[in-house]
Amino acid sequence: MENIVKQSWLLGRLGEANIVIADCRFALGQPQSGRDQYDKDHIPGAVYVDLESDMSGAIMVHGGRHPLPDLGGFSIRMGQLGIDATTTVVAYDDQGGAMASRLWWMLKFLGHSQVYVLDQGYAAWKAAGHPVTDEVQVPESRTFSPKVQRSMLASMDEVKDKLGRAGTVLVDSREERRYLGLEEPIDKAAGHIPGARNYFWKGVLDESGAWRNAADQERHFAGLRDAEEIIVYCGSGVTACPNVLALAEAGFANVKLYSGSWSDWISWEDNPIATGEEK
Repeated sequence: MENIVKQSWLLGRLGEANIVIADCRFALGQPQSGRDQYDKDHIPGAVYVDLESDMSGAIMVHGGRHPLPDLGGFSIRMGQLGIDATTTVVAYDDQGGAMASRLWWMLKFLGHSQVYVLDQGYAAWKAAGHPVTDEVQVPESRTFSPKVQRSMLASMDEVKDKLGRAGTVLVDSREERRYLGLEEPIDKAAGHIPGARNYFWKGVLDESGAWRNAADQERHFAGLRDAEEIIVYCGSGVTACPNVLALAEAGFANVKLYSGSWSDWISWEDNPIATGEEK
């Protein structure tokens, strides 16, 4: 798997100068919890990367609940954490890879190719008896030079313009009941973007919480094989990222993230909303 690393891989590289380990643990509705968990214990050498203060921008009328951060500020922050063009980044969380995948996508979007997600996350690492510490890493600052990969991102206007277009497929990464419009515990409107297909993001993991291998991901997304372009969204642009990563593992090349996602889509009053199954 090109974007996932096993515990054994990371264990053998702890302490190497050009590896930055990023702890991305975060709980929605409990913004301090991830930092508290990091302060309690983490993988040795890990730095903490916060979903809301580091990987998201200020909430506005449009843009969704976790809009992309200012790219200049984010790049400065990555440099402060010791990341530059020579660095290999390994991200982990305890949310099935959702938050770690957001960092994976952000770095890929800014042209940093050497970034991976740790399989199974922190709890499994600790349960395996691998080293943990409460020592906070103070990295040596470097210069992170972003090279924006615009083709990885879809705007609301682009999504709206491509509704119903042959060859373009929208993937909704939320739970089925939210996709169908049967319930909506977070956002102000229920349903999905018309034409979207539902692939709940946790489907890319197996029963143990490990990432499925590339062949399994290919089978999981077999229904998308004829798509010329795939645009992935979720509620706020976070849990769509595991699907983007898994699609890359499955060999799909033209995959974009609609970063504002459902929470942005419904902020525009004229945007259509669908409920129920797609025919």
